[in-house]
Amino acid sequence: MGRLTLVTAGMVFSGVFAGLAWAVWTIAEAPVPVSLPTLVSENLQAAGVEHPVTAVLLNFRSYDTLLEIAVLVIAGIAGISMSRTRSLEDPGLRTSDSLLYALERWFFPVMMLFAGYLLWAGSDRPGGAFQAGSVLAATAVLMRLGGVPMDFLRPGVMLRLGLTVGFSVFLVVALASALDGDVFLQYPEVITKPLIVLIETGLTLSIAMVLLALFVAAPIDPAEEQEEGWAE
Repeated sequence: MGRLTLVTAGMVFSGVFAGLAWAVWTIAEAPVPVSLPTLVSENLQAAGVEHPVTAVLLNFRSYDTLLEIAVLVIAGIAGISMSRTRSLEDPGLRTSDSLLYALERWFFPVMMLFAGYLLWAGSDRPGGAFQAGSVLAATAVLMRLGGVPMDFLRPGVMLRLGLTVGFSVFLVVALASALDGDVFLQYPEVITKPLIVLIETGLTLSIAMVLLALFVAAPIDPAEEQEEGWAE
């Protein structure tokens, strides 16, 4: 890496750090007339959901969540791109366990129902897309360890759709609200809850796919890499 590149990178980093420091310092000095929990409680009825955390993540500060899922998708794509495996669904890299495979036949439907419950319950109690997506991803990891083929992890439409569906739905709703003349990501009152449920459903699928893809694309142990003859 050349000296000019290092100097440029240092200047960019310093500028970003200075901007963040200024933003934090300014927020710290800004007077807050009402406590944030009180402010959320006073506006919870118009949020479309009854749980304050979901109201903040998917309504009051929904653009933060939009950026978070964008970062998660980018991380998933980057992890897949740096994978040393021949394919995300390489049969030679699956662990085959007949006992685990037998248990999964009973375990899988229960976990699917549990993930669906967490998704729906997020509107009025702890739960939501991140919890449901994590449960789906953990279930898929167990299925993979049990030797269940996962063709949707092969490069193609299903993999791309799974990674991006949550962000895409979120972005479409955001753009539609802006084009309709309202504030960015301000939902119409009559369909606020259906839109939030739709967004959370898409986020659940994307979060599960990203976590599963990162697990499958994890770096190969150097000893195994030598055995497979992949080392340079």
